[in-house]
Amino acid sequence: MRTCSLFLVFFVLGAGTARPQTAEMLKAIQQRLERLERRNAELLDEVRQLRGELNGLKPPSARLDEVEEDLQLQAGRLAEQEQVKVESAQKVPVRLTGMLLFNAFRNTAHGGAADNPTTAQINAGPVNAGGTLRQSVVGLEFHGPEAILGGKFRGSFMLDLFSGGGAALNSQVRLRTASIEGQWGTRGFMVGQEKPIFAPREPNSLAQVGVSPLTAAGNLWRWRPQVRFEQRFSLGSGLDFRGRIGVSQTSEEVARIPVQFASTLEQKRPALEGHFQIGRRFDDTRRLEIAPGFHFSTTHVAGAAVPSSAFSLDWFVNPHRKLEFTGTLFTGQNLAKLGSGGVSQGFTILTPRPGEIQVIPVRTRGGWAQVTYLATSRLSFNVYGGQDDPNNRDLLPNGTAKNLAYAGNVFYRLAHNVVAGAEVSRVRTQFLSGQHPANTHFDLSLAYLF
Repeated sequence: MRTCSLFLVFFVLGAGTARPQTAEMLKAIQQRLERLERRNAELLDEVRQLRGELNGLKPPSARLDEVEEDLQLQAGRLAEQEQVKVESAQKVPVRLTGMLLFNAFRNTAHGGAADNPTTAQINAGPVNAGGTLRQSVVGLEFHGPEAILGGKFRGSFMLDLFSGGGAALNSQVRLRTASIEGQWGTRGFMVGQEKPIFAPREPNSLAQVGVSPLTAAGNLWRWRPQVRFEQRFSLGSGLDFRGRIGVSQTSEEVARIPVQFASTLEQKRPALEGHFQIGRRFDDTRRLEIAPGFHFSTTHVAGAAVPSSAFSLDWFVNPHRKLEFTGTLFTGQNLAKLGSGGVSQGFTILTPRPGEIQVIPVRTRGGWAQVTYLATSRLSFNVYGGQDDPNNRDLLPNGTAKNLAYAGNVFYRLAHNVVAGAEVSRVRTQFLSGQHPANTHFDLSLAYLF
């Protein structure tokens, strides 16, 4: 086209030598040439654009190959899920959860035969050291569709291998906690086996999982069957309230009792418990929680009804996103049934005169506290301690006057579900007879969470 235009120009110019042309004719020709040049440029741009689009298009066969590859990948994923899924008979969602936990430990001479003793033994003995998987935990969590009146139900149960003694081949499956819970808006109802309603908190530890950390040193933790009701509501300005009240079953058989009176003890009794928490949220990372609680029950032994009561105060506060304070204080009487109070000394049976029996509750007080520092998303440190201090006037001459324990540990996440830990703890037990032995416990742990 450009060649034709030049030929036309030469022809016109040649003709112009033959006869004169006017200036208007030359101007018209020049304008026509400019229009032709612009049109040529536009056509060239269109050609380049079409070539680019053609190059970007793949042949149908290549597109089909990609579709087949995607289908194969999805089929593989479905097959994998089919192998690992947990299916319930009622077609409700079920989630497998738990922790595979290995502990390597060493005690000093007053530790006795326990892997991680909660009290120090009066007499020194051989040093106990070894490794165990007994504190591993496994369980299921499940929840169903919407129930009556718009409520929802969920449940769970957790097992471990802590029972059966310390022998590696003698571990037995034990029920830790289990619950069936229904929620209707701000109200809830639960039946199951959990920590005491009035003492829900505990320290952070991978060294003590089979029993709660600071057992017999201020932590009232024993899991017990219970029925409880919960109410939650907002108080405005970042304030909220959560109240729990219910009936639980006590475990009376853990108390120290003379052999001649053992058959008179009613081993299971009902208890009334409550816990009332007020929380204040300052921002997305800072929060304060404080809660009073109570426990009331009665122990029947040796023909007597021994009152049991406890009043507690627990808290959680993180003034900074990397710093947390938590703990529990309590005072009461006849609390051995809760796993710690009075260092398993709930009541004392006296015989002031032949044929006369007097049963008195052991008054006690104690608690625990913990400081946590979250150094990074992977690294955290905990320091905690507690004590149980019964009233010496309520004890027999061979009783335990006080039990004090404290510990420090560090956790590091090797992966999002793999945690390595190290802990050093020390427990000192004071007896009325004057001895005050101590045991130091060293623990290295590796936990795989699933």
